[in-house]
Parts: sequence; structure tokens; C-alpha cells
Amino acid sequence: MALPRILVLVLAGGAGGRLELLTENRAKPAVPFGGVYRLIDFALSNCEHSQIADVWVSVQFHPTSLSEHLSNGRPWDLDRTSGGLMTLPPFLGTDRGGWATGTADSLWRQAELVRDFDPDALVVVSSDAVYKLDYRDVVDAHLGSGAEVTMVTTEVAEDDASRYGIVRVGTNGKVDDYAYKPEEPATTTATNEVFVFTPTPTLDRLEALADDAGDDGLDDLGSQLLPAQTKDGLARAYPLESYWRDVGTIPAYWEAHRDFLSAEPPIDLDDPAWPVHTRGGRRSAARVLSGAVVDGSLLSGGTRVAGEVRGSVLSPGVVVEPGATVVDSVLLPGVRVRSGATVTRAVLDDGVDVGRGATVGGDGDITLVGRRAKVEPDSEIAAGTRFPDPDRDG
Repeated sequence: MALPRILVLVLAGGAGGRLELLTENRAKPAVPFGGVYRLIDFALSNCEHSQIADVWVSVQFHPTSLSEHLSNGRPWDLDRTSGGLMTLPPFLGTDRGGWATGTADSLWRQAELVRDFDPDALVVVSSDAVYKLDYRDVVDAHLGSGAEVTMVTTEVAEDDASRYGIVRVGTNGKVDDYAYKPEEPATTTATNEVFVFTPTPTLDRLEALADDAGDDGLDDLGSQLLPAQTKDGLARAYPLESYWRDVGTIPAYWEAHRDFLSAEPPIDLDDPAWPVHTRGGRRSAARVLSGAVVDGSLLSGGTRVAGEVRGSVLSPGVVVEPGATVVDSVLLPGVRVRSGATVTRAVLDDGVDVGRGATVGGDGDITLVGRRAKVEPDSEIAAGTRFPDPDRDG
């Protein structure tokens, strides 16, 4: 029996505004994670290990930052003569050209390409979550269910549920109710932005919804499409029992890094059976110099630590000078913390230079310092600050 023809569409075009300064100059899927990875690596590694070779990535904001990382799909074995990785930028020239206004609108704009490809199953995934999942297992469950859509679900905290599409699951996995970002969630079972669609009926439905929307256009998948499929009894749930973490906000991004500092992290990123791959540059080994203190932290290649680092994640090329202290923080590539400076509960973007004796962050909300910012010597950036001010002129 022939394997089903599967197409994965990775939605990588969102503005990522909830990640604030981290997406001011890069696409959200290109945001670094865990020292050496980028957020999109998790979805693409899932495709690789699910043995799905046809992967399209829909891009929009800051596409250069993402296209450089994708490297024609080589790190994920997607650089193929036939099939493999294809990027879908915004385009003009047809009535479907222009800027996508949401995930459903993005799918509608690519509908003819999908129809021409003629897959048995269309897997649509976001690229701002950390998890491992065999997409082919979900496809197999979907194809045998008679559903028009299978939604992968996970349990979320009650006080966080309003950020997600929330479902109520009945007997045999049937989704009885779907609500998109409800003010008062009925359950804590959330869709985790992995959907398997039966292509033709889904695209036909999407066309009808687009006609009804008129000039207002389509928004996100959860706004019109998924509620309509649920109302018609054609939605099923596929529960993901393992770790999944959305990192679309600064607090969630910081908390996810904390998860990976434990003695037994929730995902083994180097699991020989399911490694997370990324586009890697050549870096020397991390160096911990005499007199340095490192405790409960992740150090990437090319880092140099001569000060004190506790409970933190250091990306490639980070330097912590003698007498400097970094606590409970995430430092992205090329950050330098100079002698006598202190960084606490903060996320520092690429190339930030923290001057001698400066203080960044503290107890309280997460502090965020934008790309290549220079923190003046002996200055103080208070806890919870966004520096430079995102509302600054220019």
C-alpha cells in the first residue's frame, strides 16, 4: 500500500509582535532558542523525522533573517532535486497576491498551489513552539477518522487558556466545541497550532468563507474555518501527551529556557533517535576560565566565561568578563557583559554590550534589551524595562 502524499505548510509569516524587541529586526521563527537553535528548527526537525519531504514555508516579515537560516533545507535533509523545501513569499500579479492578514488568509492565498500539488493530507503548523511530534502519526489517525480537520491538542494552565483556541472533546475524540481565544475558556484543552486537513473539502470551505467575508477578508484559522468545521461535526482531536511550550511572549520565552536548565530537561535535544537540527556555524568549545563560577546553566560553543553565571542560557560567542554576574537570564549571540556588571532575570538580544559596573534587571518582571544596544557603564536598567524604549522616535 502506497504511503499517503503529505504536504506540510509551515506558517512563518506572522509579525511576532508579542516578542517585542526580539522581532524588531528578525522573523519570529528565526528567534534564537536554547543557545544554538531557532524556533523554526523544531517544526522542520519534526518534518525530517516524520519522513515528510514536501515542506513549504510561508514567509512575510523580515524574510532575509529566515531565508539565510533555512539554507535551502539542507540541515533537515530537505535540499532535494524534486520536492523538499520551498519558501512562499508574498507576491503580486493575481487576485490572491498581497500581504496576508492572518493564517487562514495565508492558506487561501496558496490554495491553488496546494490543489495543484494534490496531497492526501495537508499539515499546517506554526513555528513558535518547542516540541517533538511525529506528524505522520497524526496524519494516519486523521485519514482513518473521516474528519475534515484533526487538531493536535495539549493541556494549558487555566490562567493562560484565553491565549489559545480552546476545545471541548467528546466521545471518540470528536471535537464538540471550539472557541478562539475566549475571554472565559470552558476547558484548558488547547489546540497547539498543528492541524491536519483533508485538502479539497477544506479549501472548498475556505473559498466559501472568503466569499462571505468579502472585502473584510479572512483572518486566522481559528476565526472562521475551524469553528465551521467543528459546527459540522467534522473536527477531531489528537492529544499530545508530551512536552509542548508556546514561546510567543517574552515571559513564555524566558520560562521555556528555564525548563531546559533542569537535570532532566523535558526534551532531549540530542536524542540520537530524534535530534533537533539547525543551521550551525563552526564554533570553538566553550571556555570557563580560572576563577569563574558556572551553576545550572547552558553554555554554547564559542562562549567565554570568567565571571559568575547561574541559571542562565548563553548563546554562541557570549563573553562574561571577570567580576561580571549573570543570573536567571538568556543571552543571545555575541552579548558581552563587562567587568563588574550584573544581569538578572533578563533577555539580551544579539550583540548587546553591557558596560562596566552596569546593572540590568532584577527581581520582578523580565527585562528585555534589544539588538546591539549599548548599556552605559555604571548605569541601571530597572526590572521589567524594554531598552531601548520601543516607543522611541525613529
